[in-house]
Amino acid sequence: MPMCLDYRKIIMLSLTVMWMAVIFWFSSAPAEESSNMSLSAGRAAAKIFIPDFEEWSPRRQEAFAERIDYPVRKTAHAGEFAALGILMLGTVSSFSKRPFIHKGIIAWMLTAFYAATDEFHQLFVPGRSGQVSDVLLDSVGAAAGIFLYIMIKYLARHFAAR
Repeated sequence: MPMCLDYRKIIMLSLTVMWMAVIFWFSSAPAEESSNMSLSAGRAAAKIFIPDFEEWSPRRQEAFAERIDYPVRKTAHAGEFAALGILMLGTVSSFSKRPFIHKGIIAWMLTAFYAATDEFHQLFVPGRSGQVSDVLLDSVGAAAGIFLYIMIKYLARHFAAR
């Protein structure tokens, strides 16, 4: 049994560190490259959600992608850190015997701290800046991810007990 726990610790920690590296990689992209990535994501979303998007003129498509760029960026921020919050909770849970609520708080604090270091890192990336509002958004995303994990775990236990 202890060997299984050791594997869980290694797997959860590895997944968490890998996701942190992905976030670091995204944050390392200079402003122009980052902008191009989010515009591409906006165009891809438009192709999925707007039936006649591909029939629009290229100018109208680009204008739309630019118009939704800000929400796309902020959704990406929150989503990245929601995923990190979930992974961090899994990692903390694999290492800690504390009550589950304490694990959630610890996971959130660690994820919020990483959000702050990520924004600090962006101060050194050409054309990028560190924003306190992004740290707050990332922290809310982490809390949402942790809450989602807790709710899924609760519902799974609730329905398994039936």
